[in-house]
Order: sequence, then structure tokens, then C-alpha cells
Amino acid sequence: MRLAGLAACAALAACGAPPVEKSDWERGHEAVLAPAEEALELPAYPREEDLVEFSAGPRGEIRFFVDSASISPGKDGVVRYTLVARSASGAQNVTYEGMRCSTSELRIYAVGHGRDWVLSRSGWRPMQPGGAQRWHNALYREYFCPYRQPVASRRAALDALGRRATTDF
Repeated sequence: MRLAGLAACAALAACGAPPVEKSDWERGHEAVLAPAEEALELPAYPREEDLVEFSAGPRGEIRFFVDSASISPGKDGVVRYTLVARSASGAQNVTYEGMRCSTSELRIYAVGHGRDWVLSRSGWRPMQPGGAQRWHNALYREYFCPYRQPVASRRAALDALGRRATTDF
């Protein structure tokens, strides 16, 4: 029975396609054609009642949430959102992030400290397909960047999160 469960998990994991790796040349030429990045506006710090839990694969010690009030698909092709990762003991990390869907890139704009934001100096980086940060891959594939295109609106992202949340847990 345990082997059947492992086989089923492996089959489900194979269903989602990881972000496509691109060469430096492809990334360089896309950057020339990409719209300019919008000015950064930090959202309000997340409130508990606005957090939407999402599935990032098999449930482990860490649960993942997106602040529904912070989801913002931009005209620049970047979906911005606040991510909350919470351990079973109650410790949590809060980050304000962006996903550039067309290039499968991620950027952390700010990190939560207390109930304030501390700006991050990190730039855009390629997402790691199948890497240790499975939550980013889940957000990319399932919720914010279906078919490598940004969701059309905050409502579309919330609909995707709601639809998955009721079936994945």
C-alpha cells in the first residue's frame, strides 16, 4: 500500500511542467523587448484574515499563504504578491515578491520584519525548476503564470487559489 501511495505521488509530481530554462542569449534579448518594470509600491503588511493558503505539494511542516489583498498583476508582466510561510511551531517568514511570467524569473522586493517591510537588494533570478522552493513553482504553474502568461487580474488569481485550495487539501 505504501508503494502505491509513493507511485501516485510520483505520477502527480510529473504532471506539472517546471518553468522552462532559457539561455543567457534568450534572457538578454527578452529584456530588450520587455516593458519597463513598474515603480515599487509596498503593500500594507498582511492581515491574518486576508491570507489564503495554497498547496505547494505534499503537506509538510511548513504551510504557505498568499495575502489576497497584495496580489497585483502589473502591466509590465509581473505578478506581485506577499508570501507568508509558517512553520508548525508558529514561526513565519513574510516576503513581498514578484514573478515575471514570460521569463520564469523571481524577485524578492522586501522582507517582513516585525510588522514592517525591509527592502531587499536582490534582483531578478531564474526560478529553480523542481528545486527546494517548490512553493514558487506551484505559484508559477498553478496560480499566477498559467501557460507562462500572467493572470489577467487579482480576481483571476484569487479564483485559481480558491479552486485549488478546496481540492488540494
